[in-house]
Amino acid sequence: MAQMTQIEIANWLALYLAAGICCAIACTLAVATTALEIYRERSWATVRSLRSAFLFVPKTWWRWQKLYLTSMPVTLGIVGLFAATMSWG
Repeated sequence: MAQMTQIEIANWLALYLAAGICCAIACTLAVATTALEIYRERSWATVRSLRSAFLFVPKTWWRWQKLYLTSMPVTLGIVGLFAATMSWG
């Protein structure tokens, strides 16, 4: 089994860091957008019972998940193009 070179290790670390930064940005933007949408719609006004409170949390989570997952193609594109610019040899 061949060992990885120092250049390959540095490249993989840089790729993981780039992916982490892109995911952190996407997470922050998804949280901000979800909070803004909930505020504009005043979704909390419909919470009048314990059952509706229990349903409010998964609905909010799903809204955030949809926004976060839509960033996946952009994240893959950015990290892929970044990897293509690296010297792997």
